[in-house]
Amino acid sequence: MPTKRVLVIDDEADIRAIVQGCLEDIAEWEVLTATSGEEGIQLAIAEQPDGILMDVSMPGMSGLEALHRLQADSKTKIIPVILLTAKALSEEQEVFTTLAIAGVITKPFDPMTLVDQVTDVFGWNS
Repeated sequence: MPTKRVLVIDDEADIRAIVQGCLEDIAEWEVLTATSGEEGIQLAIAEQPDGILMDVSMPGMSGLEALHRLQADSKTKIIPVILLTAKALSEEQEVFTTLAIAGVITKPFDPMTLVDQVTDVFGWNS
């Protein structure tokens, strides 16, 4: 499989480190990280990653706000996004189904299966 470039946007350093470690060590992908929605948008525009994993709940600009900004920009609207969320309430899940996202991964996730989850959601199996 060719090397993928993934942008991880999460305000929690531990989550960024775990996701980055899994994707780099297991999948051997290049991982870019951002600590906020604003930083993530700038990196997405500049670096054009193959996919984005983004936390929903972040201070300042939420993941959903950042998602809308990414999708409004012609340079970033084609980049698939997976939302990372600890929120699994049914009403929030309904909101997620209305968004133009690749999928949702619920925290806490299993680091040993994260690469498989990301690969499946992005459709990178082939």
